[in-house]
Amino acid sequence: MIFRLHDKEYRRATAVEIVRDLERETRDYPHTGGALRQFLVWSLAQLESQIPARELDLARRVSDETLAISYLCLLDRYDIGQLTLEANRSSSNEHALP
Repeated sequence: MIFRLHDKEYRRATAVEIVRDLERETRDYPHTGGALRQFLVWSLAQLESQIPARELDLARRVSDETLAISYLCLLDRYDIGQLTLEANRSSSNEHALP
């Protein structure tokens, strides 16, 4: 999985790993290393002027991986970042999410 944000590329096996990288590199975030959901809530609050409010609610009964991939897809959808999934690591074919 590849996520690009502000001219930086993150390559990780899971969305949670990418979101944790983003969390560590976010200078304004005061709770690094805490609950993933806490970072996502904080981050989405920072983006409320760029993403419609209906998109900002986090489901309560989903796994961290599901939340993380949803977050990355949301950033991709609103042209804040770019998410690409590698279909096969040995192949050069990449499939971007819609």
